[in-house]
Amino acid sequence: MTTHDSTTLLFRNTMRIAVGHLEGFRDAISKAVAFAEQHGPQLMVETFVDEERMLAHSFQLYQDSDAVRLHWKLADPYIQEVMKHCQVERFEVFGTPDADVVAGVRSALSEQCTLTFSPRIAGFVRFATGHHA
Repeated sequence: MTTHDSTTLLFRNTMRIAVGHLEGFRDAISKAVAFAEQHGPQLMVETFVDEERMLAHSFQLYQDSDAVRLHWKLADPYIQEVMKHCQVERFEVFGTPDADVVAGVRSALSEQCTLTFSPRIAGFVRFATGHHA
């Protein structure tokens, strides 16, 4: 998987956690990630919290734009629950999604945050089979 035309997409979502909402955010994120692990199309989901700055960083790896669409369809209630506790501060798309996914991301985030798209140059993925952290 070292070609320029890979369909792989990596999303990085930086969220500002609302004051007093850290525990609610942790609970909502844990439920959302557990759901994604069981039912979602993501190849990888990792979420990290910087409590000192009240920021959370979520990374999601998708095989392609179809997987992103499936995630949106399945996870909407979980996304809404998480968003009760935070606001998206920055959303970064790495890779080249199709026009439909670009429009969906732009529509969902409107003008509330910094949104960037960075096309892929090269890379590879190496996951151990059957390993769960």
